[in-house]
Amino acid sequence: MGWDAPWHWVVVAILVILLFGYKKLPDASRSLGRSLRIFKTEIKGMGEDDKARSKAQDADEPAQPKALPPAEIVKNDVPTARPRPTPSPNGRAETPAKAE
Repeated sequence: MGWDAPWHWVVVAILVILLFGYKKLPDASRSLGRSLRIFKTEIKGMGEDDKARSKAQDADEPAQPKALPPAEIVKNDVPTARPRPTPSPNGRAETPAKAE
């Protein structure tokens, strides 16, 4: 019961002619052909734009940067500073609590 039988296509063709009329079918197929032609040229133009854009990007990109030498490991022997005491509202300096 598929669409491979020829009489199915005959029934579909008769229904299309009855729905749209025999005068409108050539106009509809002509406009469909024009639309497909326009679509095809637009797709082709998009492909050419992509090629031009990729060529422009290739020309703008500099050569690959040279690899950097390995970094030297530096030991930090500088003692860390203690936080400054914060002044309290009564004028005496308060020392921060030690974190243990």
